[in-house]
Amino acid sequence: QVHLVESGGGLVQPGGSLRVACTASEISFKFLSMAWYRQTPGNQRELVASITGYGLTNYVDSVKGRFTISRDTAKNTVYLQMNSLKAEDTAVYYCNTLTTSVNWGQGTQVTVSS
Repeated sequence: QVHLVESGGGLVQPGGSLRVACTASEISFKFLSMAWYRQTPGNQRELVASITGYGLTNYVDSVKGRFTISRDTAKNTVYLQMNSLKAEDTAVYYCNTLTTSVNWGQGTQVTVSS
């Protein structure tokens, strides 16, 4: 069974930056389309950013120009670099394949607050 492990969240002030990471030991991300999602209490999980096996990226409008998704195939890790963070970016961030074909991990909490 695949276990996704997200890390790197924390508390940051508005305008600050964070980088969250996702890895798994039981599956290779190399040729998969991977994505980052986020969820706030009472709301559905939202697709934030995705990256294909060819490296093509896509972002939800609210994070375009601020967030960057990337992958390190040697480390089997997918990253989400988040800059110019806003209070509305506060959420639990999860990774998964673009088709959400893997069991969800625990996520990592990102809190943007002064």
